Amino acid sequence: MFIYILQLPLRAKDNNKLNLSYFISKKLASGQKEGFSSTIHTIAIISIAIGLAASIVAFLIMKGFQETVKNKIYGFSGHLVITKFTMSNSQEEQPMNYQIDLYKNQVQYPFIDHIQEYAHKTGLIKTENDVVGVVIKGVGKSFDYNAFKENMVEGEFITFPDSGYASQVVLSRTIADKCEVKVGDNILIHFFQNPPRFRKLKVVGVYETNLSEYYDSKVILADLRMLQRLNDWSDSLAGGLEVFVKDPEKVDDAGVAIGEMMDFDLNIERVSDRYLQVFEWLHLLSRQVNILLGIILTVVCVNMISIILILVMERTQMIGLLKALGARDRFIRSVFVYNGINLVIKGLLLGNAIGLGLCFLQYQFKIFKLNPKDYYMSFVPISWHWEIVLLLNVLMLLIVSLVLLLPTMVISRINPIKAIRFD
Repeated sequence: MFIYILQLPLRAKDNNKLNLSYFISKKLASGQKEGFSSTIHTIAIISIAIGLAASIVAFLIMKGFQETVKNKIYGFSGHLVITKFTMSNSQEEQPMNYQIDLYKNQVQYPFIDHIQEYAHKTGLIKTENDVVGVVIKGVGKSFDYNAFKENMVEGEFITFPDSGYASQVVLSRTIADKCEVKVGDNILIHFFQNPPRFRKLKVVGVYETNLSEYYDSKVILADLRMLQRLNDWSDSLAGGLEVFVKDPEKVDDAGVAIGEMMDFDLNIERVSDRYLQVFEWLHLLSRQVNILLGIILTVVCVNMISIILILVMERTQMIGLLKALGARDRFIRSVFVYNGINLVIKGLLLGNAIGLGLCFLQYQFKIFKLNPKDYYMSFVPISWHWEIVLLLNVLMLLIVSLVLLLPTMVISRINPIKAIRFD
């Protein structure tokens, strides 16, 4: 039989000559549908599938988690913040004239998506039963509601009138619960200044970012023009500017470009530096997932080495017969490499189906829930990054295929005579 195979001029339908070692590996695979070899093949496919599926799920969840937290922060504070430079340690903001060229001519800067003015002021919300300290963030008509609206859970946003200011506020769910107020109620806010002032404002909306330490526990949104009146500022003054860039991955480049064109009395800061602890934590997640990928690849490679060694030992007589017929070690090794690659490809197909299927179910139905107080979100997020899925497939295929060469080295040590007699 093997003499016939070695002498057979194999041709495909397109009359291109086929690889003989690939043909033999294919015949071996088709003849191993039952018995011990079939079990070994199944184990190999399942191990690769589970490894790839776990990698896909881990990376898409990690990306979803990072993007969800970042979008919450960026939607509230922008990517870059421009303020008045000061040497003072005072918590009060130094007003700046925000009508700078960058603000008035945004279209001339292609890397900028949006710019909005803001101001902060501290105060107390007084209710019948409690007093809650808050930070009032004043925003204007330029506020990017589209970036913020996913945080709105009840009511509507502030309606800015053409003249005067809106006597409306948007509270966080945390503050609303503390003050025992709901949408439509009025609250009384006392401001820290001399002489003391207060305003009666209507609650028109409730937001929730679950970032209680940074926003929900202390920040409420109000009309910027109210803070300007309280601070005796002109309409051209604000506490600072929030800059949204088109590509968040190029925030550093945008910051350098903006810094070169600003006056020396202005300071530019990345929002990621303001919330450094959160962003370092997100970076740590990336490192942990990469470590997980390394562990998965190691386990899969060890499994494949063991499986190929078993297949080589099981086909010892065939190897001896091929050597007796004049086949070189390289040729015989390629038979098992092709066999291994075939298992890897089947495992990758199954792994993609499992991994992407689980991600799709979570994305659509949000099956797995989270504690928002600990994870800043109420369910496990999924972010679709097809380039990552493709990279994981290519990485696993290349690494495992290269590892397959190691166990086939034992073929060169097999003696044809002993192999033919092997039982």
